[in-house]
Amino acid sequence: MNPTSRQSLTAILSALPEEQHGLLEQLQGARKKTVAGRDFWLGELRGQPVALGLSRIGKVSATLTAAVLIGHFGVSRIVFTGVAGGLAEGVKVGDVVVAHDFIQHDLDASPLFPRYEVPLYGRSRFPCDLALTALLTLAADRALAASSHAASPLLAGAQVHCGLIASGDRFVSSANESQRLQAALQDAGHVALAVEMEGAAVAQVCADYGVAFAAMRTISDRADDTAHIDFPTFVADVASRYAHRIMDELMRGLPEPN
Repeated sequence: MNPTSRQSLTAILSALPEEQHGLLEQLQGARKKTVAGRDFWLGELRGQPVALGLSRIGKVSATLTAAVLIGHFGVSRIVFTGVAGGLAEGVKVGDVVVAHDFIQHDLDASPLFPRYEVPLYGRSRFPCDLALTALLTLAADRALAASSHAASPLLAGAQVHCGLIASGDRFVSSANESQRLQAALQDAGHVALAVEMEGAAVAQVCADYGVAFAAMRTISDRADDTAHIDFPTFVADVASRYAHRIMDELMRGLPEPN
């Protein structure tokens, strides 16, 4: 595909294959393409042209995957779905956080630049696309409302939050580390709702290319000493089902493809 003639192709990214369980099975006319050692699946969901891909874990891998989607496939928007650890008070396991913007919590080029600021960008936070984020938030609200009335293993009383998500190249898995991370960010004026390992990288790539980006994360743990408990089970039984339903709702709300 020629990226200069960008079509209405939506990329759905996740770090792990389990986080996209159900989406590939629903992809109509699925065909695989391998670029840069990564497998991408092209097809349609709810009549929308879609590319499914795995960012893999960490900011470097996510950066490369996002760049391939934009530069090679010419996607017009990227949506990230996966899991994260909850940081802010009131963000509990089973909730969904839709990102308003992203920050790298492990970026520190001081004293040359203020802590968290991305060198030569003059900013520490990269915003998500407002219109796409609004559609994703509405899709999450609808999906969780529908799940509350259905017989399913999804957690009762789950809520949708929208705000800052912090990304870094380490798995935050202790209460002490979580508290230190929160305190350091808050001291710099950043109140993060959740922590994960890829979103800030994708947000920066999309900003550079001028491509719309939105992201949602299901809270799998509280980024503390319980963060490793039953993670595979949670992803399979809760997060993947959220992703499936929310992406289905999002496809319904997107504009008609070109």
